[in-house]
Amino acid sequence: MKQSIIELQARVEEHLGSAVVASKSALNELTIELEPKQALEAFEKIRDQLGFEQLLDVCGVDYLAYGDVTWETRKVTRSGFSRGVFDFDADEAGAEVEMPRRFAVVYHLLSVEHNLRLSVKVFPEDVQFPIVSSVVSVWNSANWFEREAFDLFGILFEGHPDLRRILTDYGFVGHPLRKDFPLVGHVEMRYDSEKERVVYEPVSIQNRVNVPRVIRHDAEPNG
Repeated sequence: MKQSIIELQARVEEHLGSAVVASKSALNELTIELEPKQALEAFEKIRDQLGFEQLLDVCGVDYLAYGDVTWETRKVTRSGFSRGVFDFDADEAGAEVEMPRRFAVVYHLLSVEHNLRLSVKVFPEDVQFPIVSSVVSVWNSANWFEREAFDLFGILFEGHPDLRRILTDYGFVGHPLRKDFPLVGHVEMRYDSEKERVVYEPVSIQNRVNVPRVIRHDAEPNG
């Protein structure tokens, strides 16, 4: 029997209780946030009691500088370029402000029985060493998804059976999808014909910040 989003939200609150930090519905889909220490137990209830038997995806999110950057849309220069405006009201000196909720792990679940989708967010408590519980024991399909989030975001999954890089090289330094990772990377690689192997060298490309170009014909001078 198909359930509505309202019914699902009520069942989530009933079965998960204090494990739910927040919940909201949009675009016919419910999104909830779980308390990290109770997340693993809550995921078992989501599978067994709420009927979400399939895990479609697990991905990481980096909220560094989220909401600190706005783009001019009504006022543009005559050359047609928009300019990023940084808001340093919270810190006039422009120093970095610690974000206790910088990283998040997002789980996309599907209930075939009820034809419903559920998005779940878990924010690791530690920003320097973000750790959440692995859900491989709940959904085996999470294995490679969690390895990808570890590789690209540096999020650790406690209890994962084989947590190692999956997309980057074994000697890769850093996590390329973090917002503070340089666009040109830390090292560059090439094949050395004399050594007959791949070698790593310091980056020779100059790093720069790209500004999105917006062509606005209404900003051109008349005549």
